[in-house]
Amino acid sequence: MPSLPIVNHEDYFAKIGDDHKFPIKKFGELANYLIKNKIVNNFHKPYPCSEETLRRVHSENYIKNIKNKTLDKNGVKKIGFPLVDSVVQRSFTATGGTVLASKLAIKNGLACNTAGGSHHANFEGGAGYCIFNDVAVAAQYLLDRGLAGRILIVDLDVHQGNGNSDIFKNNRNVFTFSMHSKSNYPAKKSISDLDVELDDNMEDKQYIKLLKLYLNQLNEENFDYIFYIAGVDIHFNDRLGKLNISDEGIKERDEIVTQNFFSRGIPLCGVLGGGYNKDFNKLVELHSFLHKSCVKLL
Repeated sequence: MPSLPIVNHEDYFAKIGDDHKFPIKKFGELANYLIKNKIVNNFHKPYPCSEETLRRVHSENYIKNIKNKTLDKNGVKKIGFPLVDSVVQRSFTATGGTVLASKLAIKNGLACNTAGGSHHANFEGGAGYCIFNDVAVAAQYLLDRGLAGRILIVDLDVHQGNGNSDIFKNNRNVFTFSMHSKSNYPAKKSISDLDVELDDNMEDKQYIKLLKLYLNQLNEENFDYIFYIAGVDIHFNDRLGKLNISDEGIKERDEIVTQNFFSRGIPLCGVLGGGYNKDFNKLVELHSFLHKSCVKLL
C-alpha cells in the first residue's frame, strides 16, 4: 500500500514573537500530530526555493528586498510579519516545500505540504501573512517544465485567493477558483476565473451543496493538475473567519475535493491555507483533515 508523500521542514517555524496573531507554532505541532497518529512515518524535506524559480512569479526587486530584509515599512506592514532571518528563511523553504510536493503528486497521485497556501502575495509584493505565493510559484514551475498543461487552483480558504487570480489573470493555462467569505479580507477582491462569494454565518449543508455544484461544473473542463488550498478558517470558532462550518463540515469538504480529482486520475497537491482557531489544539486537528483525506485514498 503506497504512503502519502508529506513535505515538512523545521524551518516552517519562525521567530515572530509569542504574542503574534499568526499561530506560527501550528506547523511544528501539525508535524508532531501526523507522526503521533501514524498518518506519516517520514517527511520529505524540501530545499529553499531558488530565486530563479521565484522570479517567474515575483519581481526581482521584491525577492531581493525579502532576501536582504530591505523591504520598506509599508511593505512589511502589509505582510504582517517582522522581516527577521527566520521569517525570510521560512518564506523560501515553505515555497520550496510546495514545489517539492507538486512534483511528488505527479508520481503518487496525491501529495501534501504541511505549510503553504500563501495566496495573497502577488507579483509586486506580499500581504496578509503571505510573502511568496508558493502555489503560484509551483504551478508556474510545473508549466515551465511541461509537467502540467492546464492547472486548476481550488482555493477554499475563507479569504479570497486574490494573489493567484492577479498573477494568473492573463494565463489561460491556470484556472483560479476561489470560494470565500464575501465580507472578509481582502476588502478589494480581484477577479478569479471563478469566484463564489459566501454569506456570513453559512453552515455545513449550504456550503457542501455549493461546493459540489461548482466541482461538477469544473469536472467538465480538461484539467491535468490540481492545487488544493485547504484553509480551515471557515470553521465557526476561527478568529478571522465569518462562516459557521463545523469540524465534520471541514472533514467532508476535504474528502469531497480529494476524492473528486483522485478518482479522475488527476494529480493533486494539497497545502494548508489559513487557520486561526481560538483553540490551538483544535486548529492542528482541523489542518490534519487534509492529510487524512488523502491517506484514505491511497
